Amino acid sequence: MKNFFALFLLFVSITISWHCSGSVNTAAMNDKDRLQYALKTFNDADYEAALKEFEAVVLQFPGSEVVDDAQYYSGQCRFKRKEYLLAAYEFSKLIKSMASSTFVPEAQFMLASCYEQLSPAYPLDQKYTKKAIDEFQAFIDFFPADKRVPKADSTIKFLYEKLAEKEFHNAVIYERMEYYTAAIMTYGKVVDVYHDTKYAPSALLSKIKLLVYKNRKSDALQEISSFLTKYPKNESADEVKKIKTEIDSDTSVKKG
Repeated sequence: MKNFFALFLLFVSITISWHCSGSVNTAAMNDKDRLQYALKTFNDADYEAALKEFEAVVLQFPGSEVVDDAQYYSGQCRFKRKEYLLAAYEFSKLIKSMASSTFVPEAQFMLASCYEQLSPAYPLDQKYTKKAIDEFQAFIDFFPADKRVPKADSTIKFLYEKLAEKEFHNAVIYERMEYYTAAIMTYGKVVDVYHDTKYAPSALLSKIKLLVYKNRKSDALQEISSFLTKYPKNESADEVKKIKTEIDSDTSVKKG
């Protein structure tokens, strides 16, 4: 039994020694070989190890033609590890410091995607949602022929819906608290800023009702006209027409 245990320890020792002697000495590699090794590590999904290798390429070979590859994949490693703020920094660094790189369109799209991932549910602070919109719009503006423009455009629309939802619910809260002036202004903001979202018609209807409640019937009629012009086929159009009829009838009675 003792002899078997001794042989087992000897086998383990030899195996460890063989692995150590067979390990890759990346420090002796040139820029291109080290990049290829880093890419292989990345493709093997060892993102922590790959990141170290990409960072080493950037630091050790600053004038190399492959440094932008390494910079871009540093961002990808961070993104894969869900380190979105750090990934955004890496992509932004490439865009600002290596503007002639062929990776710039990719980096711009990924920068926007980082902020998209950081965008929280609508009740929370939406600063990253706004950043994502800005960066996706920059991508569309600078690279209008890119095949991902439709994706960027649809993502902007989705994020705008989230901003509109937050603003709409802010208005609802103001109304419930009987801060009617603030509610009217906030409903109006939804209509003006997020006019092409699903929340705009509901916001305008709520604004009309509050204007009537506050006896601002002239203002209400103007908003009713706007509603019927913008959303003639909306499901609330009949309700808006009914409100108009009631206002007109009440006005006629008073004149009589």
